[in-house]
Amino acid sequence: MITLGKFDGVLLVSDFDDTLYGDGPTVSAGNWRAIDYFTREGGRFTIATGRARPTFAAYAQCVPINAPVILSNGSALYDFAAGRMVYETYLPIRARDDLRQVAAAIPAIGFEAYHGDDIYAYNPNEVTRRHLERAHATAAEVPILEMPTPWSKVILQQERPVLEEVQRYILDRWSGLYEVIFSSTVLLELTRKGSSKGGMVRYLAAMLDIAPEHVYCVGDNQNDIPMLEISAIPFAPANCAREVKAWGPRLVRSCEEDGVAEVVEILDGIY
Repeated sequence: MITLGKFDGVLLVSDFDDTLYGDGPTVSAGNWRAIDYFTREGGRFTIATGRARPTFAAYAQCVPINAPVILSNGSALYDFAAGRMVYETYLPIRARDDLRQVAAAIPAIGFEAYHGDDIYAYNPNEVTRRHLERAHATAAEVPILEMPTPWSKVILQQERPVLEEVQRYILDRWSGLYEVIFSSTVLLELTRKGSSKGGMVRYLAAMLDIAPEHVYCVGDNQNDIPMLEISAIPFAPANCAREVKAWGPRLVRSCEEDGVAEVVEILDGIY
């Protein structure tokens, strides 16, 4: 006789930085224990992150993930257990010329372009350096036209007012081609139109044969809203970005106070 766990048929997807993982070297013991309980009871748990495969790989073992991971802000789905890419989307080749136009119009902008396992940087600034340092990654600084394509995503980097100008510039001209959304105050993510965390959560749930009413997501920033929109109960840490708080999720404890563990506690009461 097969005994099913209480969370069989349930998918929980968490953002990584500032939702599950804070400033410490590892995921907190409280979050780890809660996720381990969730997965031992049959639940499927994974991460949806803006990080690309090279910058997330070192963290893949620090939490009991048992489903493919959503990477590059929804542009990739990677199975770390099997060591293979399940699905990936790319920016249109014209993105290189479009970003040349953006850089000419707004010279202060810098960005990272992701091609396979390689990262290329244009006009790196202090934000770029901090981002690469936190990700334990390196980037080759080259002219835009020398960056190989296709790109899975681009991260535009500067202070918030500059990035808001860049976001308006791109959406005013090419809104049908790109998703342009903030993953932090100083990081603006560019992916192919339709490639978002929400879209990839839908793809993953269908692949795992999990019904939409049993999909739950938790995230803290603007780029998490597309997956919160499809979550049966949308969760966010109490210290989430103001755009997320204004959107109206169910708030749980902050990242530093084991907020994902609180999500599991809530699901434990539901199931």
